[in-house]
Amino acid sequence: MIKVKVRLRPIVSKLNMPTVLKTAYLPGDSIESLFISTQVGEIFYIRNGEIRTFLDIRPRILQLGVSSGGYDERGLIGLAFHPGFYYNGLFYLYYSIAGAQGPGAIPNASSEPFKPNPCDPGTLNRKWINRDKEYDHIDTLEEWILQPNGQPQKRRTLLQIRRPFLNHNGVNSLNFSPETGKLVLTTGDGGSGYDPFNLSQDDMEIAGKIIEIDVTKNTFIDQPPVVTRFDELPVPIQETLTVIAKGVRNISGISFQRFYHRYIKYVGIVGQDLVESIFSFIHYRPIPVTQLIQASLKKSELDQEGFVNFGWRGWEGDFPTSFITSCSANPALDQKTIAYYDDAVKTSARRLPPLISYFHEEPRTDKFRATALTGVQPYMGNEIPGLTGNVVFTDLAVRAKDSQLPVRGALAYTRPRMDCKLNDFSVMDVDYPFGSQSAYYVSLGANMNQTKLYLGVYGSMKVADYHEGSVFEIVP
Repeated sequence: MIKVKVRLRPIVSKLNMPTVLKTAYLPGDSIESLFISTQVGEIFYIRNGEIRTFLDIRPRILQLGVSSGGYDERGLIGLAFHPGFYYNGLFYLYYSIAGAQGPGAIPNASSEPFKPNPCDPGTLNRKWINRDKEYDHIDTLEEWILQPNGQPQKRRTLLQIRRPFLNHNGVNSLNFSPETGKLVLTTGDGGSGYDPFNLSQDDMEIAGKIIEIDVTKNTFIDQPPVVTRFDELPVPIQETLTVIAKGVRNISGISFQRFYHRYIKYVGIVGQDLVESIFSFIHYRPIPVTQLIQASLKKSELDQEGFVNFGWRGWEGDFPTSFITSCSANPALDQKTIAYYDDAVKTSARRLPPLISYFHEEPRTDKFRATALTGVQPYMGNEIPGLTGNVVFTDLAVRAKDSQLPVRGALAYTRPRMDCKLNDFSVMDVDYPFGSQSAYYVSLGANMNQTKLYLGVYGSMKVADYHEGSVFEIVP
């Protein structure tokens, strides 16, 4: 793969954490506007070089960073425009509701993160009980409309989901499928670490799934109940939902690349301790939620041929999920132990292998040590010839051993493969003078025809460190 060099062209700075970057045509407009949503609840758009406020829902958003030292994965994490937005003004938001803070699903646990212990079966078979009281927060999916007077207004609530922990809620969680015209919701496994309740493989759990929602169907339910499972939803809502995939850990959304009359789907999944992974698939067989529920009631095995399973929690990318036992005498001898052997066996045949995995510990000098995958986008433009037709991804922060240099994220790319077999990737050279400022690459976006790429950068990992965000266009 050739070495691609790019520059970052500044678009806007002094933002709060930019979580979603995408373009749309405003009703009556003749040019695309770049929309930027921030984690704290602001949505801006840029038109003719001028930044304007589209919507500000900060009072609706859970207060972020208070209980977590400034770091947070909740907030406004999804924005999608209806394919007919230019005509109907409909758009969709996914965010964490103000006032919905709970004690967590393991409220009496110590401050140490959860880790399975093969010698203690209790850690391998935990159950999430007392869900109405022991949870972290509630996320909501809402439909809004841009009124003729230019003011956005909420129309209805589609889902309200109770989440067990503050992390792994996904980001860039809403996108419309160009294949089906349906709204796609991507949900993480609920958080903590190692998916302690195995929600991602449970067909009844909303956590850890990719879900299609038929927004053309009116359920006539304006305020749906707060749920964690599909079978807790009213039947009219169940009938609007199909499940594309399960086995998700934490996810940076889904993107689509046109391939003749079909689309390649790309999914970036954040790893636990070993790897970050990008998955791709063309063919899939979604399963209606009503069928999943019927199979569960009958305790029957549902035919899941063609149903996408990313393998978590049994698999982390292309590896059985492991935890690392440190060797204090010699860190080079740290031992990796399979965390969930039974889960790895059960999902081994059905799981989808990744297109690429890249590593937290990386011995190759032309690669980088991973932290967290934060975005995946196909590039179909011609301005950066070495990238045309390839898939671009970004990592939060390159980790260098014993380095005192400021933090930098990483941009890289890989070629699509129709056989979905494991592929290599190449790191881009990025020309921009960040100076002594940290630069975490927190989001990656594209315009509607994927000929332009946008990068969201933050000067801190903490959402409570305000106004440290910038958005750039990636240019030759």
